[in-house]
Amino acid sequence: MFIATLLTNPDRPILERVTVESLRNAWGGGDALWLDPGVAAEFPLAAIPANRWEVWEALQSLGVDLVVQKAEGRRKKLLLADMDSTMIRQECIDELADEAGVGARVAAITARAMNGELDFEAALRERVGLLKGLPVSVIDRVIRDRITLMPGGPVLLATMKAHGAHAALVSGGFTAFTGAIAARLGFDENRANTLLQAGGALTGEVADPILGKQAKVDALEEITARLGITEDEVLAVGDGANDLGMLTRAGAGAALHAKPVVAAQCDIRINHGDLTALLFLQGYAREEFVI
Repeated sequence: MFIATLLTNPDRPILERVTVESLRNAWGGGDALWLDPGVAAEFPLAAIPANRWEVWEALQSLGVDLVVQKAEGRRKKLLLADMDSTMIRQECIDELADEAGVGARVAAITARAMNGELDFEAALRERVGLLKGLPVSVIDRVIRDRITLMPGGPVLLATMKAHGAHAALVSGGFTAFTGAIAARLGFDENRANTLLQAGGALTGEVADPILGKQAKVDALEEITARLGITEDEVLAVGDGANDLGMLTRAGAGAALHAKPVVAAQCDIRINHGDLTALLFLQGYAREEFVI
């Protein structure tokens, strides 16, 4: 048995009943269940329709996301999340670079790296090198003044944790940021790279080994083994090329507002919903959300 979920941006509840019912009828699905009127609905299916991606494409033009997945085991026991442009709206290194006066140069490298056009490790070393001499005190100011949470993040964490899930933040960014964001959102643990410093300033170097694509897969393997759960019980979410390893290994790998090259390799593509979409996909109704 499978479940088809249709959802949209909660700030613009434009999902219409006729849209849901028309698709349900066309696909011969069971009764539709509204998880949040105007925002999310689902219905059961006996099989994955052959025209799934054609329908997905058509719904994108309406501002609606469509996900078809197995009904069994939808509620996950581990949330494995990227940070930059996933749990927060920004790319931390780009914000630091802006403070250092090299914002445009670093942002261009970041965009290419996240799109899979550059080697992640080499691109990270190049960008960190451009931060040499930046006062360490700038980091706290950037966190305070520039970093904002992705909508739906606090509710996602609170709801999954209330139902017994473990949450890990795994970032190709920096521990100075993941520590603060993990504490703010309620993650149980966080992993990231360490910016080296001396005399109150950044040295332009990052500690080895660099946490990149493989390290995120390693985190998935290590944490599931420690918790005694399977990879099928993991919900991973990310947006960049360095997230693909964990996204394709997890039971549910969600490409959230992801780069096209990343989304193309994932069955779960969220382009319109916010992070609460990951709750709807697990079958949580709005009234079950922990606010």
